[in-house]
Amino acid sequence: MEALSPLGIGGLLFAVFFVLLLIGCPIMVALGVGTMVCFIILDIDLSMMIERAFASLTAFPLMALPAFVLAGALMEASGISRRLVAVAEAFVGPIPGGLAISTVLSCVFFGAISGSGPATTAAVGMLMIPAMTKRGYNTAYAAATTATAGGIGIIIPPSIPMVIYGVTGQVSISKMFMAGFIPGFLIALSLCVLHYFKCRKANLGGDSWSLRHLLHTIKDGFWSILAPLIILGGIYAGLFTPTEAAIVAIFYTLFVGIFIHRELKFRAFMASLNTTSWLTGRVLVLVFTATAFGYLLTSYRIPVELANWVLSFTNNVYMVWFFVVVLLIFLGMFMETLAIIMLVTPVLLPIMTAYGVDPIHFGLILICCCGIGFSTPPLGENMFIASGISNQSLEIISLKAMPMVFANLLAIIILVAFPSLVMFLPNMMTVAAP
Repeated sequence: MEALSPLGIGGLLFAVFFVLLLIGCPIMVALGVGTMVCFIILDIDLSMMIERAFASLTAFPLMALPAFVLAGALMEASGISRRLVAVAEAFVGPIPGGLAISTVLSCVFFGAISGSGPATTAAVGMLMIPAMTKRGYNTAYAAATTATAGGIGIIIPPSIPMVIYGVTGQVSISKMFMAGFIPGFLIALSLCVLHYFKCRKANLGGDSWSLRHLLHTIKDGFWSILAPLIILGGIYAGLFTPTEAAIVAIFYTLFVGIFIHRELKFRAFMASLNTTSWLTGRVLVLVFTATAFGYLLTSYRIPVELANWVLSFTNNVYMVWFFVVVLLIFLGMFMETLAIIMLVTPVLLPIMTAYGVDPIHFGLILICCCGIGFSTPPLGENMFIASGISNQSLEIISLKAMPMVFANLLAIIILVAFPSLVMFLPNMMTVAAP
């Protein structure tokens, strides 16, 4: 079987993978079995698959994954997320669509802590969906607002998917974090502008604005506001790596929750550990099988062959970008974000770099597209969370979310057309890559 060409091996690998997906196998099983089949056919010792996959789990940057998950869960339990939402509401004031806009801003604040789209949606949605409904907003619209804004949680650093992309693509995680700022705020701005015009037309105003109330919420949320500043400031000042920053975030949250806010109880602490163990275990199993899958791809130069094949069709980088974005949006409808990143990075990254695209730029667009995937059915994790909180059907929420999804797409098109928006801050970085 060694006579198989790289494209033949790739065809066999993906054929087994997709057949297993179609019959309902979990994606981690499909990745692992597809790789095993190819190893057996190519007469490669299966122990090599285990060694390569296990080595990936010992990568130092990957240690940030459980730490950031735990930090986000603890910050919700300690009252930090609730205070950040209050600050966002106080800033918006009487602007039309004020609560919808403050929901977006709250997702930006919480995303700068949790690094997770579903966690951001759950934390903000529990507070904002009932509040918007009481103020006269359509409940499904409130749920759609939270679900689509929750996707910003993986774009604003620190971001769990950015850590996974950095490990998978051998890209600086610090630079990926820095690259997320402008795109994250651009997507947030696009959503805020949409909500402003839609709510002004529906005559949905915000709260009365008060400087005294704003100063009070800032004072009450002072320690909460410091959290993202300490985490991100420490990374960009070179005081610690993203992995070390995640540990700092945990201890800072414990300090604030126990000694400042005094809201972090033992039961909530244990629930946070349980959430972290469950989510981290699920992700690491996926990383295990996806790494073996990626090893087979790179060993037989399958991405290089695909890149050469694509290059033979067109030299227009924007045409390639169009197909890549469409593919990522499509995959986001059916696959989990981390699975998409680990599956497409070994395949698409060499193709895009062959067209002169910076790996940081590609990674950011990849993660932005995955952010849309959180709010597009049938998988759409954020939609399910918002549906559970609001008691609205997934179909109704999805319909209300369509304009917001298009606003996100418009922001992604701008980021594709103007790479300098993504690369401006990373190019200014002096922090050494981890």
